[in-house]
Amino acid sequence: MLMRLPASLSSFLSRGLGNSSVSIVFLSPFPPLRGGIARFSAHLLEALRRDGCRVEVVGFRALWPRFLLHGRLSAASPLGEGPLVLYNPLTWFAVAGELKKNPPDILLAAYWGGFLAPLLFVLRRLSGVRTVALLHNMSSHESFFFEPVMRRLLARTLEGAITLSDTVSREAAAAMPSVPLLPLTHPLYPPEVALPPRESARHELGLCLEDRVLLFFGFVRHYKGLDLLLQALGELQSSFPSVRLVVAGEFYEHPDGYRLLAERLGISDRVIFLPGFVSAGQTASLFAAADCCVLPYRSATQSGVAQLAKGYGVPLVVTPAGSLPDAVSSRHDGVVAAECTAPAIAEAVTELFMREQEGVVSVSQQGVADEGWREFGSQAGAFLRRLAGGEE
Repeated sequence: MLMRLPASLSSFLSRGLGNSSVSIVFLSPFPPLRGGIARFSAHLLEALRRDGCRVEVVGFRALWPRFLLHGRLSAASPLGEGPLVLYNPLTWFAVAGELKKNPPDILLAAYWGGFLAPLLFVLRRLSGVRTVALLHNMSSHESFFFEPVMRRLLARTLEGAITLSDTVSREAAAAMPSVPLLPLTHPLYPPEVALPPRESARHELGLCLEDRVLLFFGFVRHYKGLDLLLQALGELQSSFPSVRLVVAGEFYEHPDGYRLLAERLGISDRVIFLPGFVSAGQTASLFAAADCCVLPYRSATQSGVAQLAKGYGVPLVVTPAGSLPDAVSSRHDGVVAAECTAPAIAEAVTELFMREQEGVVSVSQQGVADEGWREFGSQAGAFLRRLAGGEE
């Protein structure tokens, strides 16, 4: 069954697109949809408006049919607030029509996989609005055979692109050499909720103050390497008898597979699984309880989880996947594993624990996070004005 469209889409596009240095329609998932793209877009929207840009949003009502998510994401996954349904091309044409009737200077579109290229192509061709992609990734984490075709289609669509990591910048420059690029860095996320005392946060999880607590946070997908972290935990338990792991987030795979792996490794009593959506208050408690946040990814470009952890002042252990090491710029930030393997992750966690004994700890970076978003919004706004033919 096709998703019913709102009675009128003009309210999403025509409000306030009047005189301004640049008028932007920002197409992206936004809260209440979940995930890093929605979180990032909400912060960027505020930063662009603070920079003086006139920005209206076109959100997604849904990204995937519910039957495809059955057994993977929590049953309470919400519908978004917007006219677009990614899997329903009829909504693409409706939005393109509204863009043509009420054209902004720029269409800024979040992009995180090749399946979005046809949508942006349709919007650009039918509306005539200059289109800029905010490139979280150049291709899907789980690659498809049609990705090269989608990259060529994207290159034919864009007037420009903003990247968030060196890895994506290099891929974009190679795939779209004629498209102007603005390479930026993913800012830190400021805490949405103040951290509670560590003692109360750990008590809530059934943990002791003396425990060494690792946190795996966010969507659980194969490329994120939770199985590697579980294997690393098995290696760590003899050296650190008090080590514990908290796994919090929505699963793209059934969590029972990971529970069975923990049992086979003899560490099931050391792992707390918290599958499902994590609220802002729960997020603060989890980071308050953690000694470090581990990103054991097999592949990556950059990670919003890393910037969230640093915003909370929690050190990182990351693999050398993509641009993840860029998040660890000093000894205060954490440790980069030598390889994307369980033994290397275990060695990196061990090194971090040794540093803690030396008194090398991370500190709160609230001010850094706020300034980072202001600078990101300023640079992105100047780039969009330039592509729109407006002021520098």
